[in-house]
Amino acid sequence: MSTSHYDIIIIGTGAGGGTLAYALAGSGKNILVLEKGDFLRREVENSCPKEVFVKKRYKTKETWLNKDGKEFVPGMHYYVGGNTKLYGAALARMRKEDFGELRLLDGVSPAWPIAYEELEPYYAQAEKLYNVHGAQGEDPSEPPRSSPFPKPPIPHEPQIEELAKNLQSQGLHPFPLPIGIDLDEPDRLTGRCFRCMTCDGFPCPALAKSDADVNAVRPAREYRNVTLIRNAEVRKLITAPDGKRVVAVEAWATNERQEKEVQRFESELVVVSCGAVNSAALLLRSASDKHPNGLANSSGLVGRNYMAHLNGTVMAVHPWRRNRTVFQKTLAMNDWYFKGPGCDYPLGNVQLIGKLQKKMLLADQPWLPGPLSMYLADHSVDWWVLSEDLPKAENQVTLTREGKIQVSLATPTNVGAHRRLMTELCRALRQAGYWLILAKRWPSDENCSHQVGTLKFGRDPRTSVLNEYCRAHEVENLFVVDGSFFPSSAAVNPALTIMAQALRVGAWMRKNC
Repeated sequence: MSTSHYDIIIIGTGAGGGTLAYALAGSGKNILVLEKGDFLRREVENSCPKEVFVKKRYKTKETWLNKDGKEFVPGMHYYVGGNTKLYGAALARMRKEDFGELRLLDGVSPAWPIAYEELEPYYAQAEKLYNVHGAQGEDPSEPPRSSPFPKPPIPHEPQIEELAKNLQSQGLHPFPLPIGIDLDEPDRLTGRCFRCMTCDGFPCPALAKSDADVNAVRPAREYRNVTLIRNAEVRKLITAPDGKRVVAVEAWATNERQEKEVQRFESELVVVSCGAVNSAALLLRSASDKHPNGLANSSGLVGRNYMAHLNGTVMAVHPWRRNRTVFQKTLAMNDWYFKGPGCDYPLGNVQLIGKLQKKMLLADQPWLPGPLSMYLADHSVDWWVLSEDLPKAENQVTLTREGKIQVSLATPTNVGAHRRLMTELCRALRQAGYWLILAKRWPSDENCSHQVGTLKFGRDPRTSVLNEYCRAHEVENLFVVDGSFFPSSAAVNPALTIMAQALRVGAWMRKNC
């Protein structure tokens, strides 16, 4: 088994790890970045709905278990850039109120150990790094900003513009969805994005989508002190005899002879950024005499309080009007974010998604006749409906005796609010002329694109795993920088908050480590 030494090891290259590598690259520290996957290949299949959604060309083949012990294939993409390679690049800030206690239908969403104001400068930095387009002053729930969006809002196409005006006439407040893409609308020659139909849920062959690979890891690799090793699957973290420090990372990786072997990488600091599920699993897998229940787990909270949002899709079908929109993901509404009509509890966020296509529908509903799926796709405007779920100790990530990951959502929360949110959206869309509505809720244990919460941060070691800078309370040189640290899930896409916290942690590490 070969051994090598570094100042900092970062495990994972997604929204957390990739952004942190960027933040630390200029520090002069000898940095090793380990990635389970490889670069995602640019190929014709990147933009093929059949390859991406039916054949699931880029999705992992590994399986996890749900609460009933049934195997499922999680929505994980193991590439440089992590899940951001196929995400929709919706990059919204959490609301200021999300950082305090909020009373939801099924309980209280807990406060964060930091205030919005502490993260705000790093939100601004993350928006600049990831080319976020948006408009200030149009979202009634938006938090205070120290600077405008770095890029102008993405213009709606005609049918979406007409829909926005109709929703406004109902007293609602549609606004431009914050999106991270390399688009210069007045001069298409200066931006890589050409507003295609295969952005949301697809890899971008033009490298125009703002993902952690293109916007963070590649710039970080320009520094000579940053080394990236791909196809390196980390198996375990090794601690010192007293259990207070991680001394090595054990990974299954390719050696100089291009042979797979167990390799040992030693480091002064170790950062785990594998995603909320895999990071918790890695700490559980790293149990030792000093940490018998998993690394940094004296609180018993490692893997607990798993959240992934309540997610649904709505297809609003206009029976005789074809939707010719190409780049559809430009609009959102937060009118019901803090309070719904006739109720005093939050419902959530709604936003347009990439234009659904026939093969995408058939991937989910293979029983649909081809002509019907084509008709529905051609005549629909498509929405993502997002509600906050609550942290519950019984909703957790564990390992079986064989070491297999099990994601158990034993107690669904806030389901009533999510249903009401879908009802309010459907009512508004019918009033806008889309009277045929098809809606579906997605199971949160299998739809893990918004996974958060398994290693929450806080100031009290008895009730949290990490401190406010994502350093483990019990292991002085161990950090976890991904969605794991969230004490609550809020009701916005988590990516920008992960990126902002990675920049905040990076700034702290450069000053103090």
